[in-house]
Amino acid sequence: MATIPKTLHDHINGAFPDNVCLVGSVLPNGYAQITPRGGIMVYDDTHLASWERGKGATSANLTDGSKITVYFRKPQLRADGVLPKGGIARFYGTAQVLHSGPVYEDVWRRLVQPEKDRDSDKKGYAVLIAVERAEDLEGLPLTLD
Repeated sequence: MATIPKTLHDHINGAFPDNVCLVGSVLPNGYAQITPRGGIMVYDDTHLASWERGKGATSANLTDGSKITVYFRKPQLRADGVLPKGGIARFYGTAQVLHSGPVYEDVWRRLVQPEKDRDSDKKGYAVLIAVERAEDLEGLPLTLD
């Protein structure tokens, strides 16, 4: 397990709408599926989380154990000296899909309001991503804290 630097927690949690994270997954045909996700959040020091509304190829192919890449970019973090190379951090991990339970409810509770509004009937589900690797654009481990 890798640690998500505390320095980045608020930046990731506040990424919507200007610095929305991109999420990468692998389609059955081997191609990468890259999609923006406004609801990416730091769940704890070793997990990211998101809310999937169940539309599109990313959701259709997301299962327990899916490998996920989360790409976060906030150029100001380079200017501020927090992240080198474009203010970019990448997180690689494994997904756990949750349709009920305490983590499911907690992800919904912490979700940014515009994303909740897009799923007002709460038909989606939570995804907890166990971060196995956290790195900058050069592939070096994030060691900000």
